[in-house]
Amino acid sequence: MPDESFKDRTDAGRELARGLDAYAGQPDVIVLGLPRGGVPVAYEVAEELGAPLDVFLVRKLGVPGHEEFAMGAIASGGVRVLDPEVVRMLGIDDGTVEAVAAAEKMELERRERVYRHDRPVPDLRDQTVIVIDDGLATGSTMKAAVRAIRAQHPKKLVVAVPVAARETCEDLRTEVDELVCSRTPEPFRAVGLWYEDFAQTTDDEVRSLLARASKAE
Repeated sequence: MPDESFKDRTDAGRELARGLDAYAGQPDVIVLGLPRGGVPVAYEVAEELGAPLDVFLVRKLGVPGHEEFAMGAIASGGVRVLDPEVVRMLGIDDGTVEAVAAAEKMELERRERVYRHDRPVPDLRDQTVIVIDDGLATGSTMKAAVRAIRAQHPKKLVVAVPVAARETCEDLRTEVDELVCSRTPEPFRAVGLWYEDFAQTTDDEVRSLLARASKAE
């Protein structure tokens, strides 16, 4: 395990919060976690900043047979981001893209029901929105989230992650008002390498954290 690794997502969130302390106590700040792994990180940040916590739904479009390799992503609001270089390099046809997108749309809608229940979708207009995931590799999932949130006209859009590939950070920086990456180790390889415990976050854990955050407001 690399020396720069985090113990777990809780540890990562607490460190990330220190880089966001300028937003502590501000009344117009909302923290959004990308399910599932981004929510435990976002919970710690929201708690430290005294800000409300919610989720923003986004799904990676994995290459068939190599699902961990992203060819793009979709997000709430019908936003789709494709990586044309990956699509072209692997010769992925339009029908395959549509089939993967349709399947991921079903999962995105399922998670919306599971996580949100009857809670309303937050109004992001004129808010300072801090979007958090547990790390960035290609950045396609976060890019889809950023573009969907931009369409809701926030006052300021901040992306914050504990660890990321340096080139991904530089690429994403042009799309947001502020980007906070606690660590950009090289070589990067994969997000999970930088956590001692990178166990998959469950739906129950996401629901529990959202409930705890809601009671604290």
